[in-house]
Amino acid sequence: MNILDVRDLTIRTADGRILVDRLSLTMAPGERLGLIGESGSGKSLTTLAVLGLLPDGMTVTGSAELAGTQIVGASEKQLTGVRGQDAAIVFQEPLTALDPLMRVGRQIAEPLSRRRGLKGAELKRAVVAALEQVRLPEPDRIARAFPHEISGGQRQRVALAMALACEPKLLIADEPTTALDVTVQSDMLDLLDTLVRERDMAVLFVSHDLAVVARVTERVLVMKDGHAVEEGDVREIVRTPREEYTKALVESARQLESALDLRSTR
Repeated sequence: MNILDVRDLTIRTADGRILVDRLSLTMAPGERLGLIGESGSGKSLTTLAVLGLLPDGMTVTGSAELAGTQIVGASEKQLTGVRGQDAAIVFQEPLTALDPLMRVGRQIAEPLSRRRGLKGAELKRAVVAALEQVRLPEPDRIARAFPHEISGGQRQRVALAMALACEPKLLIADEPTTALDVTVQSDMLDLLDTLVRERDMAVLFVSHDLAVVARVTERVLVMKDGHAVEEGDVREIVRTPREEYTKALVESARQLESALDLRSTR
């Protein structure tokens, strides 16, 4: 069974404007899919719809099955059962996911306690282990800190630790490295690659940057103006893009990142 099966997904604003139009995609367990397109293409809205997190005023039709649960039309209770356990998301700006008034350790402890029933010393050890897994130095200090007391790169690793805490079947990464500088971005991509490989976890990686997507995914779906315009093996898309829009994305990525050429020859 597919971990994610989206059919004819359509997202509309309150006034009827279509933002995502009849999008379909599937993901097998352990698969890595890149969702790529310029700002406004509908890629981030798609991921929010998959988790039942669309903003108020937007409506969704079609079908989105996540680990066997139909998300479209699901109750909040059903969605709560899916989030964190079947799928988790890492956003571009980690402060979106982090409570500025709560210490980092407590924020990681909450899903561990709720989903895995951990408490006391066992819970504390699990929090430290979660921070160590994302290669954060001084995990005890980080756990005691508030989000504003650590760097942007450290916050993103904390957000990743929170997402992985309950070992979801699918990790959705929505532009997780865009706000980071180049060196930190590269380290974060390497870390993400290692962690999901160790867990045999499926990844839906959202980005406007094909060079980044090529580093961490096997297959790519290109979106433009709410439509899927091209889909295929990431190496084939890099070598021989068919659509003019995709060709422009490839050319832009080649100008910025030689990693594309490296990936295309693997």
